[in-house]
Amino acid sequence: MIAWPRYDTGNHRIPCPACGRGERDKTLGLTIEADGKGVAHCFRCSFTESYRPDRDTRQQAVAKPRIKAVTTQKHKALSDYGRDLWNACKPLTSVAVAYLKARRCCIPPVDGDLRFHPTLKHPTGYTGPALVARITDAMTRKPMSLHRTWIQANGRKAEVDPPRLLLAGHRKQGGVIRLWPDEAVTVGLGIAEGIETALSMAWAYAPVWSCIDAGNMDAFPYLPGVESLVIGADQEPAGIAAANACAARWADADSEVYITRQPENDLNDAIKEAA
Repeated sequence: MIAWPRYDTGNHRIPCPACGRGERDKTLGLTIEADGKGVAHCFRCSFTESYRPDRDTRQQAVAKPRIKAVTTQKHKALSDYGRDLWNACKPLTSVAVAYLKARRCCIPPVDGDLRFHPTLKHPTGYTGPALVARITDAMTRKPMSLHRTWIQANGRKAEVDPPRLLLAGHRKQGGVIRLWPDEAVTVGLGIAEGIETALSMAWAYAPVWSCIDAGNMDAFPYLPGVESLVIGADQEPAGIAAANACAARWADADSEVYITRQPENDLNDAIKEAA
């Protein structure tokens, strides 16, 4: 069971009470509304729980094991399908801009690696608007995969499970999403885990890239010629550990390194709270 009163208003990621594998295995998305009502959903096992503080009641749905697709081919680089999908995407307009503005995100330049697809099909069969981000190797710039987020204009993810997906059979280790192009990176760079978190940091510091998750931030390599690095750290154990490991690597290379601190989990939570 979830200890609902422990969590403040906003979005959180926590271990699932049904399938959790430890404190760092945060597969459960939890949302607390301003009136205290809450809903939680696990992106792995589909466990759900809702909470009504006025009645001190909760409802649960039995976790159902997910059928995991077997991938026989591992792509070392972006596949033909991935390249075709990327080329079919458009610059950020309409629903994409509305979604980012509702999330209080800075809109990145058109020559960055974030685009929009108006009718992208989800594996469940759902079709709708989505952000599509290209993942490239942090060092070689070689295209590796795509990150897709199904969205709504009101700033919420689409009602589809899960709303964010990487391309199956593609690696992401060592990859980043260059929200600003290489040409914009001169002496300084900002990084964060998620796309929305990075675009929140961009209001104060740009150019920024997304590392996708804590594992990639932990391993984010030193880039020769970049004199300073600003890290938008998620304020949870895995995020803080990743930010510290990355900062230590860059500091050892004699770069200036700064790590953000905010009361909320990430910078997007903080900027939405302040808006």
